[in-house]
Order: sequence, then C-alpha cells, then structure tokens
Amino acid sequence: MPIAPDKTKLYPNENIKTVCYIKNLPAKPNVEIGDYTYYSDNKNSPENFYECIQHHYEFLGDKLIIGKFCAVAEGVTFIMNGANHRMDGITTYPFNIFGGGWEKAAPAVEQLPFKGDTVVGNDVWIGQKVTIMPGVKIGDGAIIAANATVTKNVEPYAIVGGNPARLIKKRFSDEMIELLLKLQWWNWDEQKIFNNLELLVSGNDIVTVKKLLVN
Repeated sequence: MPIAPDKTKLYPNENIKTVCYIKNLPAKPNVEIGDYTYYSDNKNSPENFYECIQHHYEFLGDKLIIGKFCAVAEGVTFIMNGANHRMDGITTYPFNIFGGGWEKAAPAVEQLPFKGDTVVGNDVWIGQKVTIMPGVKIGDGAIIAANATVTKNVEPYAIVGGNPARLIKKRFSDEMIELLLKLQWWNWDEQKIFNNLELLVSGNDIVTVKKLLVN
C-alpha cells in the first residue's frame, strides 16, 4: 500500500496534467524549491512555472526560495531584483539599456536597489494572480489571497490580501502558531505524515497540536 505520492515525479498524479511538482522541473540558477511544492495552471502547462519569475538575472545573485508543501496557483508573478531602477538621481529612466550612446550611464550593481532573496516558507498557499515583490519573506503556513500584491513580509500563519497586501486575520491564536512552528510537520518522514494525515487536515486546536508534538 503506498503511503505517499512519488516526490521525484514531475506529475505526481498522471491523470492531472495541470499540477506538477516544481522541484522536478529542470534546475534553474538561484531558484530553490522544496519537496511536494506544486504549481497549478489550468490554462497553460504547469511546466512553464519559470515564466512566473520575472527580471531574475543570475549576475545579481538574488534567489527565489520556496519551502516544502506549498501550493502555488496559476498567474502568480515573482518580481525579482532585476526589475529595480536606480532611484538616487533626478530620473529613474533606464537610459543605458537602450544603447545608442546612452550606455555610458549604466549604473553599477551597488547603485541599484537590492532587496535580497525572496523567500516563501513551508505550507504556504499562494492564490491566483498574486504578485510578490523583490525581497519579500512569507512565513510558514501563510495564505495569500488571490490578486494580492505582496510588498512587505508576511508573518507565519497569517492571511493577507489586497493591493498592497494587508493582514486580514491570523489563522490561529498566537499560542497555537508558536506550537505549529515547533511542530514543523513538513519535515516529518513520509510514514509519519501518512500516519497523521487525518489530524493534519482536520485538527485545528491546541490539544491536537500538542498531541502531535509528543508523537
């Protein structure tokens, strides 16, 4: 009897070609994806996930890091640091990229705004057509509502939405969130996850989480 889908397959369910495990796409520099994290696209092949990552230039060195067991819906856009323009002069217009003599105004890398890596935690649900700006950190267990534009860090187990995205509510009490961050169920082995599936999908109280912590 199987206890988990094959995490090494691009399509874990051969009957559903709209959902793929991102980690099993060909590797891309400065992109790190955790096990079981999937991208879903009902309009185009989910194998086109990398098209969701925009202005990501290897020479800048910024990374997109997405943890385990994340759900990424179609239309999501990750804006990386390469989209930034120099902002310390009179104009932000990028003359240099057009050539024709204007290349003499090319900025040095250190003159461009740099927000660092974009990091998505574990067990994060990102809704359709969400835009995530450079350098944003999204905590474990967070939910990003459809069409949101995320410009600031998102706390663990928060639900955010809007443009710019703002806190709608926390999914659980502070005490329970603290326990869940200790639990880190996404780091369990496949057998332990299988043995506790029912509790993971339906348990929403402190008693259940404490029970899982001692198992």
